Amino acid sequence: MPGKFEAPRNGGRPGRPGSGGNPPDRSGNGGSSARRPRPRRRRRRIGPLVLLPLVLVLVLLVVLLTRCGRAKDPEPQDSRLQITDAAETTLPQPTVVATATVAAQGDLLMHKYIFTDNPKYPGACNLGDGVYNFDSIFKYVTPYISAADYAVANLETTLGGDGYPYSGNPLFNCPDALADSAANAGFDMLLTANNHCADTTADGLKRTVEQVRSRNLATLGTQLNDQEKKYALVDVNGIRIGMLCYTYAAGLESDGSPNLNFKDQTIVREAGVVNYFTVNNLDRLYSEVQTILSDLKAEGAEASMLFIHWGTEYELTQDATQSAIAQKMCDLGIDVIVGGHPHVVEPMDLLTSNADPDHKTVCIYSLGNAVSNQRREEMRLDTGHTEDGALFSVTFEKNSDGAVRVSDVNVMPTWVNKFVNGDGKFEYNILPLDGNTRDQWKTRYGLSDAAGAELQASYDRTMAIVGPGLSKCRAFLGSSGETA
Repeated sequence: MPGKFEAPRNGGRPGRPGSGGNPPDRSGNGGSSARRPRPRRRRRRIGPLVLLPLVLVLVLLVVLLTRCGRAKDPEPQDSRLQITDAAETTLPQPTVVATATVAAQGDLLMHKYIFTDNPKYPGACNLGDGVYNFDSIFKYVTPYISAADYAVANLETTLGGDGYPYSGNPLFNCPDALADSAANAGFDMLLTANNHCADTTADGLKRTVEQVRSRNLATLGTQLNDQEKKYALVDVNGIRIGMLCYTYAAGLESDGSPNLNFKDQTIVREAGVVNYFTVNNLDRLYSEVQTILSDLKAEGAEASMLFIHWGTEYELTQDATQSAIAQKMCDLGIDVIVGGHPHVVEPMDLLTSNADPDHKTVCIYSLGNAVSNQRREEMRLDTGHTEDGALFSVTFEKNSDGAVRVSDVNVMPTWVNKFVNGDGKFEYNILPLDGNTRDQWKTRYGLSDAAGAELQASYDRTMAIVGPGLSKCRAFLGSSGETA
């Protein structure tokens, strides 16, 4: 259909209604006569002088518009919408949802002078009439042990019962009351795998496990039979930590049984009741730990700690075997290694896995003695290092995305104060050398000037050994605050 303003199809003017399309001839000849030709209008030509100013104006307008476009960047079509979209696609950052601090103390090396009733060296822990109480050993360190979310110590004796004499080196046996005092001090677990754990035969080894467990303390490193697991999975504040404990064996018998302390009665012929390794067959240790780590992971472990009895007695640095084992354990994925046995404090270090450069392992090679009678006046090593110990702590952190990492480590030196108490007996106290209370040590512990000087010297000895490695670990972890 033609539009409203469409021209007629014949190209002329519109005809009147009823006409054939052409107007009648005024001469009377009708529509058949020819039309008079109309004169053509002459078109006016535009000269170049007229076009030139127009072209210049157009060019000028194009230039101006181009410059304006460059001077101002175009804005997004809907900047508000773009900002909203960016906010909606930003993922929330993980937040810390749980922390767990595990504290570990060194050897509870129970020499007989600590608790026997020898008239020459009466021990304060012997109350007479077959009654023993070891609380005095821990009275100053108890607040620090109890403050940890989980606390561990190495039980360097057996609880073999009255069937064996109570004694110290070379065959240790201690009254059961030690387990009561360990529980009272706030410990949650005692490490029972060490070179003295079978000093009252395999029967004493098992009895020790039973006595410790009967005080609601966990044991690690020795088992009642080969059906029990050789590891523990501990839930601390919602963080699941896999724990292992091993001791070196002094040698193997012809039947392959481990001899833990070069004595006939320390041979353990029952399989599966003690976790041990030998330095001439470390591959066996590595294979077993690898299997345990796989089992722990399958059971939901989120972090791992290895407690290990190793090294050379009275050496102030780790030996080559310790270094080799520690590196391999790091390669296997262990997060924290805590060592004992040398009876002196040894260094700390931060190890990097050869298998995964992103994995790091915190290692302290020896915590030294928590308590003992290894006094400088009775030792060939007369430097005082056997009187020193360390309370090591590690904090694990769990994020809202489920990731768990080591977030902090610390070492607090300890010193064993041996003195004659008001009852005329030798008393042994583990003194925590908290750097935050340094100005109170002497008065808090009732020390003489001489004992106060020994306390400070002990602190300096320990920090000289562990300080560099502790600083290295804390710098990597981004820790802050007072060390020790």
